This record gives sequence, C-alpha cells and structure tokens, in this order.
Amino acid sequence: MTEAAELPQAPAEARTVFGELFPEAVRYAELLADAGVKRGLIGPREVPRLWERHLLNCAVLSEVVPEGVTVCDVGSGAGLPGIPLALVRPDLKITLLEPLLRRTNFLQEVVELLGLDHVTVVRGRAEEVLGTLQPVQVVTARAVAPLDRLAGWGVPLLKPYGEMLALKGDTAEEEIGGARAALSKLGVVETEVLHVGEGVVDPLSTVVRVVVGESPGGVRFAAKRAKAARTGRTRRRR
Repeated sequence: MTEAAELPQAPAEARTVFGELFPEAVRYAELLADAGVKRGLIGPREVPRLWERHLLNCAVLSEVVPEGVTVCDVGSGAGLPGIPLALVRPDLKITLLEPLLRRTNFLQEVVELLGLDHVTVVRGRAEEVLGTLQPVQVVTARAVAPLDRLAGWGVPLLKPYGEMLALKGDTAEEEIGGARAALSKLGVVETEVLHVGEGVVDPLSTVVRVVVGESPGGVRFAAKRAKAARTGRTRRRR
C-alpha cells in the first residue's frame, strides 16, 4: 500500500478563498492526502503541495465562472477542479463526469461527506453521455487532454453560446494555435487565455476559455444529440 505523505497546514489564503466552507476544504484535502493516495487518484508527491497546486489553483477558476450556471466537470478524476469550485460557489449546479468506477466512488463519498447538495456524480465518458446529460452552460476540465481532443469531448456538452474553461499550463497559447482548425469545426467562435488567482496563487492559474456559437460541436454533433434524444424518448415511452 502506498504511504501518504503528511498534509501541510492550510495557507492563510485558503481561509479567505473558501470562507465558511473552509472546514470542508480541509476535510477534502485530508481525503485526497489519505484515501486519494491509497486509491491511486493522486501521487504521494503531490500531497505537500495539495493546497497551492491543486485546491487553490482550482478554486480560483471561480473568478471566471458566471453566476448561477450549470457546470459539467469533464474527466473529474479526484474532483479537480469540480470539488474546489463547488466549495466556493454554492450558486452553481455542478456535474462531476468521470468514467472510472474507483474515481466515481471516491467522488460520491466526498460529495456526501461534505454535504455538497448542488453536486451530482455521473459515471461515463463525455461522448457516451451526449444526448442523455442535459447540456450545460459551462464545461470545466483540468489536465485531461490536449485542447483539440478536450474540446471534442467537452464542447458538444454545452448549450448554445456556452463556454469551456480549461485549466492549462505554460503552453496554453501554443495549444490554441495548434487546435484552431479543430475548434472551428466544433462551432467555437472565440478563444482566449486568462490568468486568475491574483493574491492567492503564484504563479497565477492559466485558463483557456473557449466560447461556442449556436451549434456546440458543429453539425456532426448536432445530429448525434438529436439521435440520442430520439432514442431517449423511445425508451421512456416503453
């Protein structure tokens, strides 16, 4: 069994960012450092930097998420960025989408332990839930895949004029450049790189914002959604 490293004390910034739910944020950090490591959801080397590199890095994404929207966190894994976002934004309705059973089990335990009534855990891949999962206004993701592939999974889940917010690293601009053709085919009308977390994280968190037009995913995915919707209606009538 993997030995978990010791979780450091939460930095002062965490109390400010998580506010009244700071105790829940601490509990989540403890779960990541213990069960998260033992179940192979995060590496033991990440435990000493859980607060700065993971929880706070994800929580500051809230700066660019509109108020009161529906969110799908694609490839949620151990709940990053979905859980930290849920802790700082109770106004959001968040779906944690993850294909692996051991991860969805962990996510469900976390959601129940922390009392996150505005969060739902769904097991599945983005391409599998297309047409069955209600389209959302915002898709989030972190360390899931290169931007062109990530957009292929996340953009079709959006409502018209929705946006995907992907936490990325130093190569964000390069990824956008290399993905322009794919993004255009997916109905993307705007892309930009944002830096968030001033006074909270150093370096700042880098977010790629991808905005779609009236046809998220383009023509091909519009047909897939329509087919899935028809199949769902047929099943409900039986």
